[in-house]
Amino acid sequence: MTRDEAIAILELPRDQAIEAILRLAEKAERFDNKPEPSPTTPSGMTPVYEKPAHRKKKKRPGRPAGHPGSCRPNPVVIDDHKEHTLCQCPQCATALTKPIRTYSRIVEDVPEIKPKVTEHTIHGYWCPTCKKIVTAKVTEALPNASLGLRLVVFTAWLHYLVGVSVNNLVSMLSVLSSVKISAGGLTHAWHALARNLYQDYEAVAAAARNSAVLHADETGWRLNGITHWLWCFTTRTMCYYVITKSRGSPVIKQVLGLLFQGILVCDFWGAYNKIGTLATQRCFYHLFTELVKVDKHNRSQAWKAFRKKLSRLMKDAIRLSKKNEIGSERRQRLIDRLHTRLEKMVAGEHTDKDVKRLIKRLKRHKAELFTFLEHPDVSPYNNHAEQQMRKAVMCRKVSQQNRSETGAVTQAVLMTLFRTAELQKQNPVETVLTLTKSAIEKGKPVQLPFKLAA
Repeated sequence: MTRDEAIAILELPRDQAIEAILRLAEKAERFDNKPEPSPTTPSGMTPVYEKPAHRKKKKRPGRPAGHPGSCRPNPVVIDDHKEHTLCQCPQCATALTKPIRTYSRIVEDVPEIKPKVTEHTIHGYWCPTCKKIVTAKVTEALPNASLGLRLVVFTAWLHYLVGVSVNNLVSMLSVLSSVKISAGGLTHAWHALARNLYQDYEAVAAAARNSAVLHADETGWRLNGITHWLWCFTTRTMCYYVITKSRGSPVIKQVLGLLFQGILVCDFWGAYNKIGTLATQRCFYHLFTELVKVDKHNRSQAWKAFRKKLSRLMKDAIRLSKKNEIGSERRQRLIDRLHTRLEKMVAGEHTDKDVKRLIKRLKRHKAELFTFLEHPDVSPYNNHAEQQMRKAVMCRKVSQQNRSETGAVTQAVLMTLFRTAELQKQNPVETVLTLTKSAIEKGKPVQLPFKLAA
């Protein structure tokens, strides 16, 4: 409330002013009595205006002083040459004879985009062995489609990975290349693209199932206004997305099976407890975040003492993982000592409710906290899965949701293949283009309608 608004209330008749003040007092009381959020409340469920402001970085952005400069490298191939001469001075119109100095300037630009229209004439031949007419495959477009394959794949990459909305893509095509197409036509082309690539999508799922180290995470998604979940299973070279209605263990069992033969890196969500693994690593960052959340409302000495012990234990484990110069025997002794410290921590009696809650979690997962010390290629954090989720979340901010099961499966298929190509340091558009041409040659796309996983 501003000062002028407060003065306006005081200038009202006495009864009206009292009523206005009581209404404001009631609102203030409801706000004061609002319960503190639980430490387990996801960040996405906390309103933006209730989140604390980020601390300013002490370090100035940019490169440090004295760092050598950098610039764009010169292109290897020069496609065109132009000379710029003057016959007279642009200022006073005096005649000029010959240049006294010459220098070169390289400019990279995108030429005017003109759509290329190709008429394909397909000849049919009678095969006496097969007893039918056979024709050559047209790989420049999807079957029965009038849009070129490169256009469909490029726009799919812009929408499903970069996050450009469908309507903006329609506008861009109209302005840049004079291609007239509706949002519905573009969407149906992407559905057809996903049908042809579904077997490659399943191949990525098989690679996730057979990987040695796998990161997993999930986030909320919307399908026609109904809450669904986007799951991500990723390694350093591939990323598999799946959209489901369930956030429970059936999804993990369907993707990884009842027994996963590798090491699973995940958070503390209970669904991951329902399958067997070679080993599991629980994310340290989620534990550190939990400590920070509890600090906001719990100032008891019991909590502070427990927090200090747990934080020191995790930091000692992280420091040990970075020491490569110590011998294997000494390293194993230090690992055993960390396990002993954890056992002593969870064995004590505690009365603080936050301490008891975290002790219960540590007891359940005590064999899954120090896996990264036994396997050097395993991280104590699940940051890799969080980073793969970032691409999808950025797209979610633009498109908000899928409108059908077909759209949800198309989203999962194309995001999977584009992101996997990026992780493998390949051009995502060219990679998916090659996969699609191969699928057209084989000629067995998955039929509609798609069905979501359980």
